Amino acid sequence: MRDFVSDGLMSKVTPEKKAIFNFVDKNERWISDFHQEIWYYAEPAWREYKSAKAYIELLREEGFQVEEGSGEMPTAFYAVWGEGRPVIGGFAEYDAVPGYNQAATPYKALRDESLHPWAPGHTDPHSALGVASLFGFVSAKRAMEEHGLKGTLKFFGEPAEKVCGSKAVHAAKGYFDDFDAAILYHPSGVNNVIYNIPFASYWSQVYTFETINPEKWFRPSGGPLRMGGRVPAALDAVCLMYTTTKYTKEAMLPYTGNWTLNEFLMVGGECTSDNVPPKMGQIQYAFRCPTLTMQEQIDKVLDNNAKGVGMITGTKVTKRIVARTRVGLPNLALSEIVYENLKLAGSPKYDEKAKKIGRKIQENLGLEPMREPFMKECEEIMTLEETDRRSRSMLPPWVETTGSDDYVEYTWTCPGIRFHTARAVLRPYPNYDYPGWTRIAMGGMRETIDPMIFTCSKTIGTSIVELITSPEKLKRCKEEFKERTGGGIGGSKWVAPLLPRDFVPPIDLPWPEYVTTIRGTEWHLTKPGPVKEYKVLYEGL
Repeated sequence: MRDFVSDGLMSKVTPEKKAIFNFVDKNERWISDFHQEIWYYAEPAWREYKSAKAYIELLREEGFQVEEGSGEMPTAFYAVWGEGRPVIGGFAEYDAVPGYNQAATPYKALRDESLHPWAPGHTDPHSALGVASLFGFVSAKRAMEEHGLKGTLKFFGEPAEKVCGSKAVHAAKGYFDDFDAAILYHPSGVNNVIYNIPFASYWSQVYTFETINPEKWFRPSGGPLRMGGRVPAALDAVCLMYTTTKYTKEAMLPYTGNWTLNEFLMVGGECTSDNVPPKMGQIQYAFRCPTLTMQEQIDKVLDNNAKGVGMITGTKVTKRIVARTRVGLPNLALSEIVYENLKLAGSPKYDEKAKKIGRKIQENLGLEPMREPFMKECEEIMTLEETDRRSRSMLPPWVETTGSDDYVEYTWTCPGIRFHTARAVLRPYPNYDYPGWTRIAMGGMRETIDPMIFTCSKTIGTSIVELITSPEKLKRCKEEFKERTGGGIGGSKWVAPLLPRDFVPPIDLPWPEYVTTIRGTEWHLTKPGPVKEYKVLYEGL
């Protein structure tokens, strides 16, 4: 445990905060074991069934009242403990990412060899995000019980963050409406608190092309279907949508706007290669922008492209919204409170066991192992001003946001901020990029991920009890929120949720997932056959 006396911080450690530190320190093994459980489930967006169940069972054992499947999302939940005000909100995420089936080893290996090599794994990792946040709230609950504090904790399970899927849904359906503050977290390579430059907006939608009436395409009068021209059909439509959007992307928005547009083919065509037209094709687009007007422009171009492609290919075109988030809203007063508690918790410290893992990875890559294999920023806390300076240095002068994430939905219902604690990050070599598997592997090793989790839990727990025991500080946060929104929720500068209250979450789309067949449990891509059956045409990069 940190020595607050020698660090000169004893005067800032209230009995309630001391209870937070004691709880986390005494329960490190429990916290670590729960993270291992979630990390190994590695369930992707909208399909996190085992992960959500594990959270729900733990929260109920801790005395929380839990609504399963909140917001019509089977892998979401809404947990409540306590009574009265203030009401403090937060969340767990637990979705993994397809394509990262890496073991927690200092060398490249599959986490589960029975699955396809491109089965999912935790990248950021959201496994640690959720567990760290969870135990921050559990530690606050324990301290509130011990010291007789009144207040309500509301903790959400937010699935599908990688497609920004659930938070906008919860917001639209009113789950956040009574919050007094929200403390929001994400793993990182640095320890800091977002100050005056929040995250930007994320929109996503799926276009479906269906070959409804292929017989209406040209054929000789009275002749059989196979005698005529073959309708371009759904596969052609998806290819044309992909290509058309690539061409029009250059003209959508100015290059300097710090925006991105990405795509994913959900369905290419629903038949084997034969002389019959594929019936359905689907393509998902995800776009990130610093302003909502820029989002609207991309949305308009995509719709026009889809309509044109439908006319060319004779396909029916439908559009399905996946996600629409607002732009983040800063709260400097709350950022300052969380920043002080992050300093009190202290940055993560990676001991010799962790450093041996880092050196072993370097050695296995044919590199000279470093005495200090991790970036020094992992064990330092960045100031609020430096956080803003670094963000600003990467942005055009007129852009006021960076990146994108759906945590921003919490910031329009109450004072809300996001902070980061640092995982172990390998120190770079000149002119060398570490392969991606190294980051995934270290996210599953206790030595290189647990310190990040513990620091987060302490920061969340101490921030919650400070807001409860210091009503004047919470009042300043709420006054700033009211000023920034022009009067609070419904105010002149407030932005309402972008999804309707009766929005139906897109859980029915063909998202990648684990499936059970007569062959057993598989990733949605079956394990490849023998290597000798594949002819390598090009080895890739």
